[in-house]
Amino acid sequence: RNTSKSILDTIVDGADNTDSQYQQLAFPFPLNTGNVEWTGGSDRSAPQARPAHGGDPQQAEVPPLGFALAQLGGIYILAENEKGLVIVDMHASHERLTYEKLKRDFENSELHIQSLIVPYVIEVSLAEAESAIDNKELLEALGFDLSLAGQTTLTVRSIPKILQHCDIVKLVRDVVSDLQEQGVTNRVEQRRNELLATVACHSALRANDRLTVQEMNALLRQMEQVGLSGYCSHGRPTWNQISIKDLDKLFYRGR
Repeated sequence: RNTSKSILDTIVDGADNTDSQYQQLAFPFPLNTGNVEWTGGSDRSAPQARPAHGGDPQQAEVPPLGFALAQLGGIYILAENEKGLVIVDMHASHERLTYEKLKRDFENSELHIQSLIVPYVIEVSLAEAESAIDNKELLEALGFDLSLAGQTTLTVRSIPKILQHCDIVKLVRDVVSDLQEQGVTNRVEQRRNELLATVACHSALRANDRLTVQEMNALLRQMEQVGLSGYCSHGRPTWNQISIKDLDKLFYRGR
């Protein structure tokens, strides 16, 4: 099943519509990316058209993370830049970008909330239910309206709008499970960021989510625009570079 469309639409639906240029490149990326890609220059926020077919690729400056070639194993994006081969972990990179957008929207009071017409009723453990209620104020600040419907039953009446296409039952279970495992901290900001990281991780692209070449390129362009995009919110690298020289060594070229 192709889940990439619903995941990519998630944050697009909640993006700020007042800035059309940002909207075009805001992450997650719109599916109709066409041939709009960054082609160099100091202003990466301004998209420029790269020749699709028939244009001279030598005339286009190659962006830092290059241009996508293919998906490997449903997990990695392979891209070519001026140094050689770039291998991108699409889950880790999507997680980082989702985390940055969630954090930015929260800090700017732009986190949109989606009320559910039919509330979700979710079974959890007693410890998880207690943790959810202990953190109710923080969860509400992030868009989750949770209440107890029983000792081990949670009713979910609203979620962050950017997550409306995710598996809500699984997401909420993951969030309350992580809350229960992480324990209590008096540092509200630390707790908030940990929760945002959890939400970002569990709502990011998964293995075997199929992306088009345009979607892969849009992801690469967004990574270039976000600080700390070299690591996910849990500290794992999002991409690695293999130079042409290193590739030559693998095949004993130049000896």
